[in-house]
Amino acid sequence: MSAHRIFATPFAKVYPLYVAKAARKQRTQAEVDQVICWLTGYDPAGLAAQCRANTSFEAFFAEAPAMHPNAARITGVVCGVRVETVSDPLMQKIRYLDKLVDELAKGRPLDKILRS
Repeated sequence: MSAHRIFATPFAKVYPLYVAKAARKQRTQAEVDQVICWLTGYDPAGLAAQCRANTSFEAFFAEAPAMHPNAARITGVVCGVRVETVSDPLMQKIRYLDKLVDELAKGRPLDKILRS
C-alpha cells in the first residue's frame, strides 16, 4: 500500500492554511504556533526553521523533539474521521494537529485545547 500523499506534502504549504483558518475566527498566528509547539515539542525558532526548510509532514513529525504526553487525550472527529481510532501513527499525529487547529478556530480556550 502506498503512503498517503499528505505525508510528502511540505508542512510549510499547510501551515499558512492553519493560520488563515484561525485568523478567520479572530485567533492569532501566535496561538497557532503555541498549539503546534505544545503538540510537537518544537520551540518557535524550531517551528520557523521547519517552515523555511520546506520539510514534509513525515519529516516534520519525525524530527519533532517530543510529542506531548497528553496528545493521546485529543479526541473527536476531523473530516469525518475519529482521531483516536486512526491506526497509522503518522496520520494520527497529523489528525491531532488538525483537531487542535479546529478547536482553536472554534473559539475553545487555549487551556482546554492544550489539555491543561
